[in-house]
Amino acid sequence: MLTASALGWGVARYIRSLDSPALHTDADGHGHGDEKLTVRLLSNPMPVAPFTVRDLDGQTISTESWRGKVTIVNFWATWCAPCRAEIPDLVALQEKYRDQLQIIGISQDETGPEVVRQFAAEHRINYPIVMSTPELEQIFSGIYALPTSFIVDREVQIVAKHVGLLNPVTTEAETRLLAGLQVDATVEYVEDETKALIRNAAQATSIPGVDLDGMSPAARAAVLEKLNTESCTCGCGLTLAACRINDPSCSISLPIAQKIAASYR
Repeated sequence: MLTASALGWGVARYIRSLDSPALHTDADGHGHGDEKLTVRLLSNPMPVAPFTVRDLDGQTISTESWRGKVTIVNFWATWCAPCRAEIPDLVALQEKYRDQLQIIGISQDETGPEVVRQFAAEHRINYPIVMSTPELEQIFSGIYALPTSFIVDREVQIVAKHVGLLNPVTTEAETRLLAGLQVDATVEYVEDETKALIRNAAQATSIPGVDLDGMSPAARAAVLEKLNTESCTCGCGLTLAACRINDPSCSISLPIAQKIAASYR
């Protein structure tokens, strides 16, 4: 999977301005840097089960309409800092490849659609947004951190999955490649790695060993914010959330995380 390259951009991308999107591929598909791009796709693409939903504007979204275009399904939330950081790149990508690409944002906010609708308007999001449902989370499985993005080809098959911040250069190269446009990149085919490590470039939404059920949306969001920002003291160099996911057997992160959760009950 592409998680290693995507996660490596975490620290730098956190400080990017929401008003400063940057795409780095010219009209012929050549990057601006000297390093050769590598696009990694799943060796066994997974067909997306058919579904129909309505976006925040009441428009119908159906997988049947995806056929013939590249689709990026981006799970995110308004409270997720790295999610917010990558929105300008997604907006710019949608604008640049409006004829070949369709981005779908799936919000995991628990505060309701009005908050998400207002956020989308303020940040001029130019692609449809859908509120997450159990059905969508079953179709696009393995969402344990935000943002998580699924790259879907023109045959409506999942061909890549990214946990954490998208690398805009790589994402544009994927789009061009799957859309049949010229791109200067090497293609590698890999196995699905759903248990990839997460670091600061991703915000965990569920924590092994920590019960978040029954909490109000505000309390749950506050707990997740603390677990995704406070560092574990076991020496791993990760946040408490990342430590719990990457090493559920850690005896140091567990009681700290449980104590934080208990303080919000």
